[in-house]
Amino acid sequence: MDIAEIKRKARSAASKRRAEAHEALKDSAGIALAERGLPQGLPFASRIVSGFIPYKSEINTVPLMNALRRQGWETCLPVVIEQGQPLVFRAWKPGDALVPGVWDIPIPPDHSPEMFPDVLLVPMLAFDRRGYRLGYGGGFYDRTLERLRAFKTVVAIGVAYHAQMVDEVPLGEHDAPLDYVMTEEETFACG
Repeated sequence: MDIAEIKRKARSAASKRRAEAHEALKDSAGIALAERGLPQGLPFASRIVSGFIPYKSEINTVPLMNALRRQGWETCLPVVIEQGQPLVFRAWKPGDALVPGVWDIPIPPDHSPEMFPDVLLVPMLAFDRRGYRLGYGGGFYDRTLERLRAFKTVVAIGVAYHAQMVDEVPLGEHDAPLDYVMTEEETFACG
């Protein structure tokens, strides 16, 4: 079986696990993330963090984004511009207007300024303790991390329900590892 087929099967199983976790924890998990906050001692030149608006059964990062705003962080959201291209990030703070983007994912309007985050909160279907994640298959975050890391220090933090952890995520040659993972139960450095 080739890696694409292995990942397709893994995505199907991971989607089911995430949906079950979401049903049980959707109201409390985002609050747990906000109460714990980001890992201590992150290296960054500025204080810009990219979160995401939960799509389908993704964990909610909005409470964490609210907490970070109160701590002086600037916040932004990812925007898909085109298949096969890195994401761009537009300024956004909780409460700002959003418009439908690709796949009807809410995004900041076109007039919102572009930002270059220091910390990316990354959604996923599954993850392992090595820091590898199973995404949706578009490669957006892998390309984005490669682009950003070419000119600045960027910390990638996978954010998911604890139930999304697997022993080992199947890897492709372009899969970029995470630096940390945050769940409603714990935050850990990957590696």
